[in-house]
Amino acid sequence: MPAKIYYDADADLGLLKGKKIAIIGYGSQGHAHALNLKDSGQDVVVGLYKGSKSWAKAEKDGLRVATVNEAAQMAAVIMILLPDQSQRQVFESEIKGGLGKGKMLMFAHGFNIHFNQVVPPPDVDVTMIAPKAPGHVMRDLFTQGPGVPALLAVYQDVSGRAGTRRSRTARASAAPVPASSRPRSRRRRRPTSSASRRRSAGGSRISSRPRSRRSWRPATSRRSPTSSACTR
Repeated sequence: MPAKIYYDADADLGLLKGKKIAIIGYGSQGHAHALNLKDSGQDVVVGLYKGSKSWAKAEKDGLRVATVNEAAQMAAVIMILLPDQSQRQVFESEIKGGLGKGKMLMFAHGFNIHFNQVVPPPDVDVTMIAPKAPGHVMRDLFTQGPGVPALLAVYQDVSGRAGTRRSRTARASAAPVPASSRPRSRRRRRPTSSASRRRSAGGSRISSRPRSRRSWRPATSRRSPTSSACTR
């Protein structure tokens, strides 16, 4: 399946209006996604366990914090950004009960879905935004403007809009400032380099072997400064 590249114009952030986004975890990826979404004007809540050392840090960064279960209950989009080895237990005990029709479950890595460690209910969309950079780089480049490429994938599309919703969320976690306030030279629509596309597509194919009847459907993307599929 040929890779599809997404740009800023492919995702309308206005469509996220009124949608609360829960970021589960506040480590390398979690803090970058949460802060980038917040700076993009999105309604973000960070889900952590009580007693987490990151609780005070997230609040100091200006973010709303709740328990994982509370965050999953209140959000329309739940993105799990915990270490792979922790995801199954936290999903089963704290997140699964908060899912339901109309919600979307997201990941930044396909391990737990591909190997059936996390088995989502059949009535939710399941997607992935996988940045091609560690969280601190993603955050730095968000504030500076150029951004980084990311892999986008859809595993379960119940609503028929999973790809669109995924792209909107990706753009929000990528866009540093409104496009109108950016220098013209930085607003060019630029795809990722051919080398990045080859690496992204190759890695995605490896992780998208069929899982029963469904599989991750990969798509690389690179966004200009506000691009969604590039987690800037």
